[in-house]
Amino acid sequence: MERRNFIKHAVGTAVIGIVIPQSSKRDVLAHHVLFWLKENLSDQEITDFALFFEDLKKVPSVKSLHYGRPAPTNPRDVVDNSFTYSLLVYFDSLDAINEYETHPIHLDAVDRYSKFWDKVVVHDAFLSS
Repeated sequence: MERRNFIKHAVGTAVIGIVIPQSSKRDVLAHHVLFWLKENLSDQEITDFALFFEDLKKVPSVKSLHYGRPAPTNPRDVVDNSFTYSLLVYFDSLDAINEYETHPIHLDAVDRYSKFWDKVVVHDAFLSS
């Protein structure tokens, strides 16, 4: 039975045309960051904080960058809308995110805007298509 499943898989892959090694399925590196800003900030300061993300867009290794405020989705046990801003940055490789983390634009932006947040949580993941 194992041989039959292998043959089915091999034939299905052959129809596609190529066999892709598991390690090369890492198409994109997603850098997801949640920010909880300080309680005492004005509405204008919270809005102005978005300039932080606009600065980060200038880092050359960024493939794409998206940010926003929590969506008013239906409350459920698994939904956490307690953050102030969410940032999602896509990179082509580990080298690209490593460049981003140490790039002067990133470091300067963190230095200028970190006074606004109480908490930051980062999730990095390879995404495959």
